Amino acid sequence: MLERREIVRVVCFGEALVDMLSNRISGAASISEPEQFTKFAGGAPANAAVAVAKLGGNAYFSGMLGEDMFGHFLNSALAAEGVNTDHVKFTDEAKTALAFVTLDSNGERSFEFYRPPAADLLFREEHLSPELFTGTGILHICSNSLTEKAIEHTTKAVVDRARAAGWLVSLDVNLRHDLWPAGIADRQTVNSLVSQADIVKFSLEELEFLADEGAADVEGFISQQLQQGAQLLLITNGGLPVRWMTRSHSGSVQPPCVEAVDTTAGGDGFIGGFLYQLSMQTVSPDRLSEWLGSKEFMRALEFACACGAHAVSRKGAFVALPTLESLQTFGFGMTASY
Repeated sequence: MLERREIVRVVCFGEALVDMLSNRISGAASISEPEQFTKFAGGAPANAAVAVAKLGGNAYFSGMLGEDMFGHFLNSALAAEGVNTDHVKFTDEAKTALAFVTLDSNGERSFEFYRPPAADLLFREEHLSPELFTGTGILHICSNSLTEKAIEHTTKAVVDRARAAGWLVSLDVNLRHDLWPAGIADRQTVNSLVSQADIVKFSLEELEFLADEGAADVEGFISQQLQQGAQLLLITNGGLPVRWMTRSHSGSVQPPCVEAVDTTAGGDGFIGGFLYQLSMQTVSPDRLSEWLGSKEFMRALEFACACGAHAVSRKGAFVALPTLESLQTFGFGMTASY
């Protein structure tokens, strides 16, 4: 069994935004009552940070928020869930991003983004605190901080600093085509970040898009990414088995079967649960290959699947992410760490 050491820092960098969730079911017959929207704290990197913190991990969020009611709402919500917000910056040059969200009868989401302009796009390399990457840790990022050249440059600088500090780099692709100027994500830009990460999570749809030629070229794309530097690829597909690939092995894990109410934070709950396990077991870059061949890796994947299933069973993002206690109450029977 691998040695258990101190909990390491998990820094999630990128966007935090407010999800405005509609009370109507998308596609349902019109109703006489007015449509109402309830605000929920969200944004993929912010959700991942909260997922780690609520499980008991050492989570940080770094990003830019607007000097407005929504920005302060998000900062307070992050802090209330136990996320360290010492590295959050504020600006009055742009507002905090909003996403208006509707759900269909299966809990699947549709988004209408109010971004750009948005405060998170204004984060620059000079806003990074020198002490952010001290000690041992894991950096987690998403592709939504690549949608404009300036924030792309910042994101790559953040990755470079994490690498220089000897940290693991985790990427959740999390494509949102509407956020890109052309209305579709730039494959080359996203894949340049994929090639810099140790751990990459895709949905099956995202993987097929980034492979360019669709499903027929997916296996070749996977092989290429593992040769270029990634040590672990994770492929989610709703409630179907999560596929995983390393340079020497592959397999799948079946998530728990639950009724999906809101899929907004499902992927973030999954990757947050996985990052929590990595941090609890102090899996550094030089230990990752060994760990990926251990039984602790498989148990961490099962734990991550349980976290994702928990998240889709409730509405909202932060509020839907599990604690260790709620996982047990919900019937997953998961333990704190391994």
